[in-house]
Amino acid sequence: MITIRDAQQEDAGQIAPLMDIIFDEMELDVLDDVSEPGLAKVITKAYQTDTYLYDKATTVVAEADGQVVGVAFGYPSENETDINQVLYNLSKQSADFTKPFIADSETNLDEWYLDSIAVDPNYQGHGIGSKLLRAVPNLAKNDHKAVVGLNVDYENPNAKRLYEKMGFKTIQTQMIGDHQYFHMQKKVNQNELISA
Repeated sequence: MITIRDAQQEDAGQIAPLMDIIFDEMELDVLDDVSEPGLAKVITKAYQTDTYLYDKATTVVAEADGQVVGVAFGYPSENETDINQVLYNLSKQSADFTKPFIADSETNLDEWYLDSIAVDPNYQGHGIGSKLLRAVPNLAKNDHKAVVGLNVDYENPNAKRLYEKMGFKTIQTQMIGDHQYFHMQKKVNQNELISA
C-alpha cells in the first residue's frame, strides 16, 4: 500500500537519492566536479531544514513497505529566493563544492511551483507519480495559490504527457542550466478537494 504523507527530517536520507535522479537528468555543468556523496550530503541537509519541510516549502513523500519511494517538493513562487538560499549556503559550507551552487530561477509570478517530483526506479509504473501529483493542488490551496506551475525537460516527453493528462498546459519555454524546458501550469479548483 502506498501512503502519501508530509516528509519528516528523518526521511531526508531517503529523499536525497530520489533528488539525485533529478540532478543527474538536469546535467548541470556547475555540479560536474561535485561527487555524488558530496551532493547527497548537501541534499540530505536541505531536506532536514524547516525551510524545505514546511516553513517556506512543502515536501511530501510516498511511502511503501516502510520506505520512502517517491517525493514531491514545491513552494509559493515568492519563496524561491529563500529556497535557493538554502542550497547556496549548504554548498558554500561543503568541502565537496568548489564554489557555491547558484540555482536558476524557475518559477512564474504568483504560482505554487512544483520544483521536484521523483519516484524510485524500482517503484515506477505503479501510479506513485500520479498519486503525488494529485496531492499537489491541496498543497497549493494550503498556500493560497490558484495555479500550480512546473517545468518539464524537452527530452522527457513521457513526463509531459503525464502532466497534460493531469490537466497541465504549456504556457512558455525556458532555459534551466543547459536544457530547454516547457513551463506548464494548471489552475487549482478551489472548491474541490483532491484525494491522493
